[in-house]
Amino acid sequence: MVRIGGFIVGVGFVFALLLGIWDTVSNWIKEPPAPTAEHEFHAHPRKAGFSFEGPLGKYDNRQLQRGLQVYKEVCAACHSLRLVSFRDLTALGYSEGQVKTIAKGFQVPSVNPETGEPATRDGIPSDRFPLVYANDVAARAANNNAIPPDLSLMAKARHDGPNYIYSLLTGYTAQEGYKNEKGEELLKEFPETKTPEGLHFNPYFATLNLAMAQPIKDGQVTYSDGTAATADNYAKDVAAFLTWAAEPKMEARKTAGLATLIFLLIFCFLAYGAKKQIWRNVKD
Repeated sequence: MVRIGGFIVGVGFVFALLLGIWDTVSNWIKEPPAPTAEHEFHAHPRKAGFSFEGPLGKYDNRQLQRGLQVYKEVCAACHSLRLVSFRDLTALGYSEGQVKTIAKGFQVPSVNPETGEPATRDGIPSDRFPLVYANDVAARAANNNAIPPDLSLMAKARHDGPNYIYSLLTGYTAQEGYKNEKGEELLKEFPETKTPEGLHFNPYFATLNLAMAQPIKDGQVTYSDGTAATADNYAKDVAAFLTWAAEPKMEARKTAGLATLIFLLIFCFLAYGAKKQIWRNVKD
């Protein structure tokens, strides 16, 4: 009786729930929401072909070092990397001396020991990358009321993060004449969505318009290893570096996962063999 009563109560709750949402569902079926420009013209990230993709993928330290250079010379002017310590850069193949030199190139907040007043000093390996702006008010004042996001976890915070970053950095284009995969033209379908003054059109951004102007262009950063100084390479390299910043232990995770799969596979064969041995005289 208790089970029957519980079943009846459960059915009653489900019926009440369906009754409560029926009007909403029926209205949506009769009059589905009108398509939006963001939904119809938002482009999916393009594949850049990173070395760390796939279950056996690994970081390319030379690419990560180039990405760090792009971050320092371009991105660091507006975007912080507050969750990454300078000493972590040894994982990119830098020596302790090189890490000290990199850290020394940044000014980090400190206190004057004589006056107690706020001051700055050269960075040391144990420091983290310093904030670009002291607070959100300063960030808005310097960026047309927009706050540049911290990039420490950006590659994990966005779907298909590495390819998203690469596509966004190389995806700036003219809004006039822009068409989606269906061949529809944005301003003909949605003439009211013309990019406002102070914003920049980019179909890979969720709202199609963002405050950041195109940050990279060919020849902007000179690579010491002879890699071509193109915006496409800059975007790939900094996207790879930001992926490492967000997930520095990715290679160890993949190795552990592969070892676990091999162990489970061997265990399954052993368990099957033990079952056949123990129950060999018993018919299935």
